[in-house]
Amino acid sequence: MRKYDYRPSQGNIRHNIVMLSEPKLSSLPLRGFQTKRSANGLSCLDRSSPNGENASLTNAWPVCRKGHGAGGLALFPPEIIVAVKALACQLPKQLGLPFSRFTHNEIARQAEKQGIVASISGKTVWRWLSKDAIRPWCYRSWIWPRDPDFEEKAARILDLYQGIWEGKPLDCHDFVISSDEKTSIQARRRLVPVKAPSSGRFGRVEHEYARMGAVAYLAAWDVRQAKIFGLCRDSTGIDSFHDLVDLVMRQEPYRSARRVFWVTDNGSSHRGQRSIDRLERWYPNAIQVHTPIHASWLNQVEIYFSVLQRKVLTPNDFESLEELASRILSFQAEYERVSRPFEWKFTRDDLKKLLSRFHEEQMLAA
Repeated sequence: MRKYDYRPSQGNIRHNIVMLSEPKLSSLPLRGFQTKRSANGLSCLDRSSPNGENASLTNAWPVCRKGHGAGGLALFPPEIIVAVKALACQLPKQLGLPFSRFTHNEIARQAEKQGIVASISGKTVWRWLSKDAIRPWCYRSWIWPRDPDFEEKAARILDLYQGIWEGKPLDCHDFVISSDEKTSIQARRRLVPVKAPSSGRFGRVEHEYARMGAVAYLAAWDVRQAKIFGLCRDSTGIDSFHDLVDLVMRQEPYRSARRVFWVTDNGSSHRGQRSIDRLERWYPNAIQVHTPIHASWLNQVEIYFSVLQRKVLTPNDFESLEELASRILSFQAEYERVSRPFEWKFTRDDLKKLLSRFHEEQMLAA
């Protein structure tokens, strides 16, 4: 007997998902429905109540099926699809529901309950939402801009990334450094060693561990040259930040540069005007530029930290703090060897559009 391979082809996964999600043809009649054959070949199915009356809501669209009897594919008018997508873009609590996120089956039940449609499956809802990448069961955290000078502070940094300062282009003797700290990186020694992956099995990490202490990692990223400087300390603070600044500014070309712009957040190690003045006393050619409050996404070194987290610190399995610090600094050297400047595309004009949209959302919520 000929054997068939039922595995979907790798090059057509999306097509297979859609086809498998479609209702299957069936020769069995649907129970509890009366079938009306229309002139154009469509059969409309109206749900009947026990007393013989039409139990569909007055504003609900009946399900129309095309093709071979009642088992064909369901057809819905475009306005029904739009209404269901609009329902999916509401918070459940706005509808008086006792949960915080929708599933496609719950959206289908709400569409029927509100009279948007007489009958619909969760698979159909999922297929419609997936076409517009609507995923009401997913959330991501974010921070609303709260700095009163957000646009002014952010625009200065975005200009620096574009090679501009106070309306004038930077020259070859100007440098832009993005710096920050990654605090309290724990060294966790697993009670059972991490298992490497093998055929058909993921790598495995023991859940229990012994805490071997924590270290702080301070890093400075040269935005235009793709160079990374860093050091590990027991804790953060002004002294640790001073050590990082010395590590950069005592080498060429920064020592003899015309200007070295230091982009930092508002952490306690480098906060406010006092920090700006202190950095200028340390190195007269250093200019500190603060990001707005709660705007770490404007600091390019955070991109490097995210790579470090994925490539080095996850899974966390280190015998000691010394091994942890050594691994971080070794990765730093390897990363600089292969890295290039980040392709930063977000500009001052993009910032204006983003803040304009926030303003519109505030006006609508008011």
